[in-house]
Amino acid sequence: MFTNRSSGRLRAALVVPVVALVAALAGCGDSSSETVDAGPREVPSAKGPVKVPADPQRIVVLNGNLAGYLYDLEAPVVAADPRLLGVPTKPGEFPTGWAEDAKAQGTQAVPSGDNINLEFIAAQRPDLIIGGGQGYPGQQSVNAYDQLSAIAPTVLLPTETTNWQDQLRFIAATVDKPANVDTLIANYQAKLTEAKSKIKPPAGATAVFQSIKSQKPTVFVPTAALPALLGEVGFTLDTQVEAKAGNPTKEQSADFISFSPELLNTVVDAPVLFTIPLSGGRSLAELRADPLYASLPSFREGKVFELPATSSRPDYRTVMATLDLLVERFK
Repeated sequence: MFTNRSSGRLRAALVVPVVALVAALAGCGDSSSETVDAGPREVPSAKGPVKVPADPQRIVVLNGNLAGYLYDLEAPVVAADPRLLGVPTKPGEFPTGWAEDAKAQGTQAVPSGDNINLEFIAAQRPDLIIGGGQGYPGQQSVNAYDQLSAIAPTVLLPTETTNWQDQLRFIAATVDKPANVDTLIANYQAKLTEAKSKIKPPAGATAVFQSIKSQKPTVFVPTAALPALLGEVGFTLDTQVEAKAGNPTKEQSADFISFSPELLNTVVDAPVLFTIPLSGGRSLAELRADPLYASLPSFREGKVFELPATSSRPDYRTVMATLDLLVERFK
């Protein structure tokens, strides 16, 4: 694995040939002809501004939640992390939401593991690396930022940028492809307006629960992407889940909290509950069979609803699909 010291040596080794190449190209130019500034652009990043290529052609994206935006923007992706929260995939397989796009572009799957595979990423010869955002893959790219930056310019989406529109704008600015942004957001706004006119949310506060393999109770914080979407279409969010859980610590990139089963009745006392079964987690039917969950107000009143794992951190494609699911269930 690269170290900070080796990162510095690699940067220093790259400076001389790059400067020499720029100088050589400048000397070969025709001073009488018009030139277009195609030099690097400076873009925002969670680690501070980063200079990126004017038109990146070999992008590696290290968070599966961000890959769909790059395909929507028609950006070239040479490799992508296939992991989405709670969505099981086989090695080398991409999520169905953008698998066809990945196949069409010849995108390679970034190997998953406890640590980022720096050798694989370097072998892709990227001219831009995009990471950060929510979830474990996002945290991995934050942890390996220095090593990744030694390979190619690395831009990290801030973890607090949970709104998909803001994520889309951020990615579009990073790859300098703003043309599709307004159209995509306008399409969403039209669909959202239509959905709000049809959806009749149940009365009372709403919480969103993750059913995970360890069976440890886990709920999304109210500012996470899915609760925020529910709020947009008229659901009243339970904004006190963190306080009721004792404000447990969480990873910087996490948009959920976990807590002891003894606190379940205290934390998940909202009269309306959405459950998200993640890979290895229990389905709604299985939760209903557990007396601990059956005693919750939402279960007793029959106001528990299941959404697929893909809805948990929606991008443009999955937010549109999630709106369809909500309309169908609550019209």
